[in-house]
Amino acid sequence: MTTDPLALAAVDLGASSGRVVLGRVGPHTLEMTEVSRFRNGAVRLPDGLYWDVLGLYQDVLEGLRAAAQQTARGGGRLAGLAIDSWAVDYGLLDRRGALLGNPRHYRDERTAAVVDDVHRKVEPERLYAVTGIQFLTINTVYQLAAEPDLAGRRALLVPDLLGYWLTGVPAAEETNASTTGLLDARTGDWAPELLGALGLPAGLLPDVVRAGTVLADVSGDVRTELGLDHDLALTCVGSHDTASAVVGVPAENPRFGYISCGTWGLVGVELDAPVLTEDSRRANFSNERGVDGTIRYLHNVMGLWLLAESLRTWRLRGAEVDLGEVLAAAAALPAAGPRIDPDDPVFMAPGDMPERIARSCREAGEPLRGPGPEHVVRCVLDSLATAFAAAIGQAERLSGQPVEVVHMVGGGAQNALLCQLTADAAARPVIAGPVEATALGNLLVQARTHGALHGDLAALRERVRAATRLHRYDPRGGGR
Repeated sequence: MTTDPLALAAVDLGASSGRVVLGRVGPHTLEMTEVSRFRNGAVRLPDGLYWDVLGLYQDVLEGLRAAAQQTARGGGRLAGLAIDSWAVDYGLLDRRGALLGNPRHYRDERTAAVVDDVHRKVEPERLYAVTGIQFLTINTVYQLAAEPDLAGRRALLVPDLLGYWLTGVPAAEETNASTTGLLDARTGDWAPELLGALGLPAGLLPDVVRAGTVLADVSGDVRTELGLDHDLALTCVGSHDTASAVVGVPAENPRFGYISCGTWGLVGVELDAPVLTEDSRRANFSNERGVDGTIRYLHNVMGLWLLAESLRTWRLRGAEVDLGEVLAAAAALPAAGPRIDPDDPVFMAPGDMPERIARSCREAGEPLRGPGPEHVVRCVLDSLATAFAAAIGQAERLSGQPVEVVHMVGGGAQNALLCQLTADAAARPVIAGPVEATALGNLLVQARTHGALHGDLAALRERVRAATRLHRYDPRGGGR
């Protein structure tokens, strides 16, 4: 194992923004600097919602160039990079490898019309028995069914698409591939029986590669564009951002639950094998693959999208709502207020979120207690905390994995009110942090792949605990 820290770039792409983080990682070093941040989000066209993946790729290149230049100014050189992003969305390539159009956004409503057709071909019970993936209309299996023509096409999930442009090597990294609804939960490879039953053409999906694999060096053209005079390796880490975030959970023992909270709240436990029971299917839990052969047994909750879209709506109306002030006002409101079901499909698409929330409360016979933004925000956070706690309880019951403590990582870890409400609802302590769990997980797996670190996930998590400041929220009223 090398003793000198390596300079590594983590490309971390979220649904509302992206960034490139420069890390220095070694046996005694774990440092991160954000060198580039850029916007991301849905682009609405007359025929639906898309991602601007070409602009995203350009932003990634600029961020990598900044990482290389900053490393060079310090007398070093950038040794590698890895990409993580959101799941399920993909780009379609033709036989020459050319992109056929900007990828559709998962919030696009086109999949609603094809769900029944997919289920006629493969019953939901069979889909789950093979893939172990919860039913969500955004899943890749339904998106592909909505495509008008897949003959001669190749589908690459977003981080794999960007990796293909960087290296020229097509691949499907396992943690992200497992979210598609087309991967066999037991084998970790594509499920040929499902591909055949759904009529998906041969060659549509590339070979699956394991997290922790060096895919290839960036191409000569890319190296020139980045201003490099040396090879730069792209490693496949947990390219689903939640998979990298779970690596960055600073757990001290296996008896933990996690909430990776950003646009979505991914709530679950870490297991050694999938849970493919009918009870698990009915509870709508997913068995997604994690780093080192683990299973991320989790449930998707709508997450801070509800809050972000509410803030966007108020700003469109000309109301400059300060998040810190409205959170303080929300915290001062009495408990036991109205709640919504965050997973209700009415909250999926962009739009007037405060009105949808208010209408949902009225229809449930529990109207908001006032007209101010703080009442909407408190309802959102109470509802998320209740949903998070319910998912933790279900994960424990369905998997048999005890949960003694809940780790909140990602942007939600900065929201003290959400963390405290979650601890209260779950009747378990919540350990908040790190906010940067995804980038940390990305960098740690890269560093281990390059030989700068050794050890299992427990060893990597020990590094996270030592390098980050955590905050504990005990449940008020006792807890477990």
